[in-house]
Amino acid sequence: MKTTIQNLPYAERVRPQTLDQFIGQSQLLGVGKPLRQMVEKDELRSFILWGPPGVGKTTLARIIANQTKSEFFAMNAVSSGVKDVREVIAKAEEFQQSFRKTILFIDEIHRFNKSQQDALLHSVEQGTITLIGATTENPSFEVISPLLSRMRVFVMEALGKDSLDKILEQALLKDEVITKAAVQFDDKEYFFLLSGGDARKLLNGLEIAFQISDPDPDGVHHLSREILEEAFQRRYSLYDKKGEQHYDIISAFIKSMRGSDPDATVYWLARMLEGGEDPKFIARRMIILASEDIGNADPVGLMLATDAFTAVDYVGMPEARIILSHAATYLASAPKSNAAYSAISEAMSDVRKLPNLPVPLHLRNAPTKLMKDLNYGKEYKYAHDHENNFIDQQHLPDQLKHKIYYEPTENGREKQIKERLDILWKKRRK
Repeated sequence: MKTTIQNLPYAERVRPQTLDQFIGQSQLLGVGKPLRQMVEKDELRSFILWGPPGVGKTTLARIIANQTKSEFFAMNAVSSGVKDVREVIAKAEEFQQSFRKTILFIDEIHRFNKSQQDALLHSVEQGTITLIGATTENPSFEVISPLLSRMRVFVMEALGKDSLDKILEQALLKDEVITKAAVQFDDKEYFFLLSGGDARKLLNGLEIAFQISDPDPDGVHHLSREILEEAFQRRYSLYDKKGEQHYDIISAFIKSMRGSDPDATVYWLARMLEGGEDPKFIARRMIILASEDIGNADPVGLMLATDAFTAVDYVGMPEARIILSHAATYLASAPKSNAAYSAISEAMSDVRKLPNLPVPLHLRNAPTKLMKDLNYGKEYKYAHDHENNFIDQQHLPDQLKHKIYYEPTENGREKQIKERLDILWKKRRK
């Protein structure tokens, strides 16, 4: 069946065709900004567009290909492999013979494995293709170093209210379907909140809301909050990932785990997930808490939190919510200790306040004869040569030799650690 304008999704029908029509990302595309200059001067180099969904990564790549009169190939890393990449490279080599440029756009490039990314290296370095990668993940972690070193990274930001308003205004004027009818919002701010800074979600939500609403006698489609919620298939959870709610709720989540309240912990976890928070951000914060607030009271906490981050990275949403709940409820229920956190904080304070205190002679390394003659390493006692693999000797600088940084609690495993240290270091810890 032949595709008509009416058959295309709304977001596709109103997709911008030029840089001047593109809305947002002024930090990259404003007058004199790096990406705009690269396009206008036709001096393209391979680069990565890093940003959240729906900010225009694919649209921008298509515009750049059009304005630089380049052959354009697009693929998604989820459904493409090395064979597809090599086919594009072979075509690009043919185009080079007639001085035609080739842009290869790879969406979700972070999903390419190492061998798939390796297949791009030579062609990117030789300039056979201009590679434009799009990713929602930090390229430093997801793109191999040799490829990353050959590409610039441009950060695209989530769209704010002003940009969304301009996109909506431009789309309503441009479209051949919705523009023919009148659309009126009961609460446009709510519409923007539901879109979450995602232009594609905004336009698709508008299209569905328009389709499910009945026009009044004057032909006006009134888009109420209820119709918008039905169109987006959700109620808006008050959660601004870059604003006060972000900081308040992650704070409540951490403090609930620290306070050993698993019920409050999962509630705040649910608030973040429902608001669209990055699950890996949540997992990273749990890794920190596992050391800062649990520590040696339950060493399993750090291992579980670290494993949870890996599992979340592998699985993704929506199933990642189960893994996060698993880890968060364990950490909330675990015995607590901030002894390790307090120890390093106090030690670092002393390092900053005191001069560079010398290492005791018996602890120094002695790789040369001169150093041995200067008594480096002399009188050092090897712990394993003594009963219970321990010998009471000084390890701190003279000025701090009686200092105690680590004070284990009576909680969980730390009670055993405290008892052992009190026996081994009874003179210092008396």
